[in-house]
Amino acid sequence: MLWWDGIVATFIKCFLKDDRYLLLLDGIGVTIKISLLAVLIGIAIGLVIAFCALSKKKVLNLIGKVYTDVIRGTPSVTQLMIIYFVVFATVDLEKWVIAAIAFGINSGAYVSEIIRAGILSIDKGQTEAGRSLGLSAMQTRVSVSIPQAVKNIFPALCNEFIVLVKETAIVGYIGLVDIQKAGDLIKSATFEAFMPLIATAIIYFVLIKTLTLALARVEKALRKSDNR
Repeated sequence: MLWWDGIVATFIKCFLKDDRYLLLLDGIGVTIKISLLAVLIGIAIGLVIAFCALSKKKVLNLIGKVYTDVIRGTPSVTQLMIIYFVVFATVDLEKWVIAAIAFGINSGAYVSEIIRAGILSIDKGQTEAGRSLGLSAMQTRVSVSIPQAVKNIFPALCNEFIVLVKETAIVGYIGLVDIQKAGDLIKSATFEAFMPLIATAIIYFVLIKTLTLALARVEKALRKSDNR
């Protein structure tokens, strides 16, 4: 079959010749490293900004609002380039670490809103009970509100993590070879667009599907303690 022979020849040309498949394998590693570090940074920043936004102190409240407004109001690719070419221009850090910091800062704004909404969804009686036990406002949030809010906000946090993985496809702008950039390099070297792009899409789909199933199991475990 001529069409099948053509597909096989294109596959060999795109992935097996000159070991081009290694570009995709290395790209998967880069994407995973950036995503994992970025989500940790995003959660840490999100917690801090959420507390600022919920604070009764005007300065902290203003910091929280300005941060979320600026980050959510500018494109992530612009933020990435500013952080790489301006903020860390003279700092000796690996590119993937700088990229993870940029995505973590971006994700922090969205995570903060998720956490803030989760904390506000907790019944006020729970907060009052914590305060009546002698806990400070911060202690009440950390020990009472956040543990109860975690199960409510977990699906939204999972969705943010999934979005974050896909957003890393723009790291090619700073010279990193992730999954998307690897596909682009193969496309440029072979002048074949279909096969590299389909391979890139399949890899992202498998990564996202695996992540979704893993997070669904974690969520199910969290829900076991629910009496609803």
